[in-house]
Amino acid sequence: MVTAIQKFLHKETSVGILLIGAAILAMIAANTPLYTFYDMLLDVPITVAVGALEISKPMLLWINDGLMALFFLLIGLEVKREFISGQLSTPSQMVLPGVAAVGGMVVPALCYVALNYDNPVALQGWAIPTATDIAFSLGVLALLGSRVPPSLKIFLMALAIIDDLGAIIIIALFYTSDLSTVSITLAGICLVILFFMNRAGVTKLGPYMLVGVIMWTCVLKSGVHATLAGVALAFTIPLRALNEDGKSPLVALEHKLHSWVNFFILPVFAFANAGVAMTVQQMTGLMDPSPLGVITGLFFGKQIGVFLFTFVVIKLGFAKLPEGTRWMHIYGVSALCGIGFTMSLFIGSLAFETTGAQYLIADRAGILVGSFLSAIVGFLVLKNTAPVQKPAQQKTA
Repeated sequence: MVTAIQKFLHKETSVGILLIGAAILAMIAANTPLYTFYDMLLDVPITVAVGALEISKPMLLWINDGLMALFFLLIGLEVKREFISGQLSTPSQMVLPGVAAVGGMVVPALCYVALNYDNPVALQGWAIPTATDIAFSLGVLALLGSRVPPSLKIFLMALAIIDDLGAIIIIALFYTSDLSTVSITLAGICLVILFFMNRAGVTKLGPYMLVGVIMWTCVLKSGVHATLAGVALAFTIPLRALNEDGKSPLVALEHKLHSWVNFFILPVFAFANAGVAMTVQQMTGLMDPSPLGVITGLFFGKQIGVFLFTFVVIKLGFAKLPEGTRWMHIYGVSALCGIGFTMSLFIGSLAFETTGAQYLIADRAGILVGSFLSAIVGFLVLKNTAPVQKPAQQKTA
């Protein structure tokens, strides 16, 4: 049993399977008599108090504000590593996935806005279909094994990382409430301390985590979404300096977080946010402008945006097709980018957490439908696209 579990956890598809399983459990709980216990569980109040400082939130918000801060910490670490020494470290490497990511955010947003421009409340969800779930999309790609060229996986990973960076910027700019000057000032002081720790050559992770927790608390109280503290902390963790074990602190922390995020935090988030009661009224409501905008943005907008922008930048000579790929490979990946799921659910919760609760439920259903359709189409297109055959080398006499 232990060996079987270890083998499962080391498979590239395991994260996607766990996310699907968590979402299915949430759907079962929300559509059966268990829904009462499901709602009660997510509404359980949890209070943490240190002296006069008190943070009291229901479990759902601890998951969305607390656990997801660790997810964004991991995303920030990956972004920093890729931009400094990875697949995005040179302008030539950034062009193709960067332009594709921009197309994959702009066109879906326009699709949503086109259907909801006359509704100010629904319009708050314009960023929901701009997201790509990196774990899900790479998991589907991994199901195809050797049929997919390695360069295509690198392209999708780089695109999704830039997409996540775009989502972070969107959250910072558009999904913040009234700011508390005192709290945001204290958070800024914490960030300055972290910066000087980096410049002073501090390589132990403990001090960074301690200041990071304080900064998260300040950001939580400031009106800026608390998950952004995870990103800010990530950018201050040293990459090139080595700790006493001869390892990069950033890489070490990334490895420590990876399993926790993939096998605990993301499934818990999916279970807490994917529970949508799929009643007849809910299903017919999918044709309402807001959920239809999400479905259209994820399924059509992502395909059109990623593929069109990729096509243009390659035809203009600024980039080349990834090695060993065809245009149908690019189209298949463009479809997979429509798997919004985790990040789309998260942005949806920010967009309608204080207003328009009915839109939040409807858009969750739209996210599930749009992501499911994108996964199926992307998988089938890539499955039926033969890999590029390398020319046979002639034998010399």
